[in-house]
Amino acid sequence: MGLFITLVTALVVAAIIFGVTVLVSGSDPALVPAEPDGRAVPLPGSRPLLEADIADVRFDTALRGYRMAQVDQALRRAAYDIGYKEELIGVLEAEVAALRDGRLEDADALRKAREEALAPAASVTPAPVAENNDNSGGTAENATVAVKTDEAPAPDSTVKA
Repeated sequence: MGLFITLVTALVVAAIIFGVTVLVSGSDPALVPAEPDGRAVPLPGSRPLLEADIADVRFDTALRGYRMAQVDQALRRAAYDIGYKEELIGVLEAEVAALRDGRLEDADALRKAREEALAPAASVTPAPVAENNDNSGGTAENATVAVKTDEAPAPDSTVKA
């Protein structure tokens, strides 16, 4: 009976040592290795964001997760793009409301302001995300001014005059 207990104890100790060794060395094929640094896929800075851009973004890994600076930059870029599109939608909604109300002069002024704001954006590359301080309120009243003063990304194919 003493030999049986010694044998079981030796097997349990060997299994524990084997398990700890596999966990420490990471040679278990079920463990997926972390991507090495330098494989980050940032958001594009030269055009408006698409849904696929958000799905394809990747960050370098750090000791305790992802690199905070890369995540912060991506969030600032996404927030800027969402704000830009909200302002553009506000201007377009104001233009549609003016057309529905029969205020053709107001609608024409809004259209011209929108086209003037979008024309330089097609020829000028946008400022880096870290330097962008878009503090506009995101309302339709200041949308024309905010679009004119910021270096907005080039319009996508859904925006047409």
